Amino acid sequence: MVFESRKKGILLVIIGSMLWGISGTAAQYLFQQKGFSQEWLVETRLLVSGIVLLLYVLLKEKQDIWKVWKDKQSLLNLLLFGIVGMIGVQYTYFAAVLHGNAATATILQYLSPVIVTCYFVIRTKKIPNVREISAILLALFGTFFIITGGNLHSLSISKLALFWGISSAFAAAFYTLQPRALLAKWSSTLLVGWGMTIGGIVFAFVHPPWVFTGQWSVNSMFAVVIVVLFGTIIAFYCYLESLKYIQPTEASILSSVEPLSAAALSVLCLHVPLGVSQWLGTACIICTVVILSYTKKNERVSSSQPVISSGEIQ
Repeated sequence: MVFESRKKGILLVIIGSMLWGISGTAAQYLFQQKGFSQEWLVETRLLVSGIVLLLYVLLKEKQDIWKVWKDKQSLLNLLLFGIVGMIGVQYTYFAAVLHGNAATATILQYLSPVIVTCYFVIRTKKIPNVREISAILLALFGTFFIITGGNLHSLSISKLALFWGISSAFAAAFYTLQPRALLAKWSSTLLVGWGMTIGGIVFAFVHPPWVFTGQWSVNSMFAVVIVVLFGTIIAFYCYLESLKYIQPTEASILSSVEPLSAAALSVLCLHVPLGVSQWLGTACIICTVVILSYTKKNERVSSSQPVISSGEIQ
């Protein structure tokens, strides 16, 4: 029975992670082949997904979705999470996809655990342990291979793709660290629901959802559904549901399926050229996530483990 439950948990986290990866590829298709604007997709995804998640908390989990607003200590952090964290991580990720591709955008965003680790190393003023040093070196090697293709004299991705990809990793690190106090009081579903809704409402003043550019077709409508429904709401639900059956560390490691699925789909469906160096870089960064996830509880980096998974960012 326990074995069956573990299999269910593993399957759920793999499905959720694959859906996150698929959504990045769908976004690339919308940007580069259908002319959709990054701003419209960010706004639509935040607002629709946020409202649906809040309805899920209200109707399925039977929670009072307004109670977080009655806690004055949580209010400022919640607004910061929605406006800076949620908008920041979504906008930078989609910008990296727009100027590059879903594969490199997702892989570069997976540098965020290394940034979080470096933050704790600096904050605690302690010498990094062997695991941390190994993870940082692997991340640096992986990034080098991805952005140069192994050639020191050229970039294999555009400067804008590199800028937004690295920015996405820093935004993801902020998104991971900032809501720690909130998650001590409230469920991640409630916080992500409100974070997306707040982000969507605020971003509507920057880019109203009715301002649209792009080409509608059956394929583009399907891609939007993948990004908003399957790649956000269903993926998020699968990940959270998996935590009932497996440990968060296992879920974090298995969520590395996300960059692999994004890379594979980019190659197969959108014909993005990824050479041996890019695949080697991908492997290095995935190994980084695995190393940090397996860090023992009594090691400092355990305090830096994401309280919201990298996948939940997408």
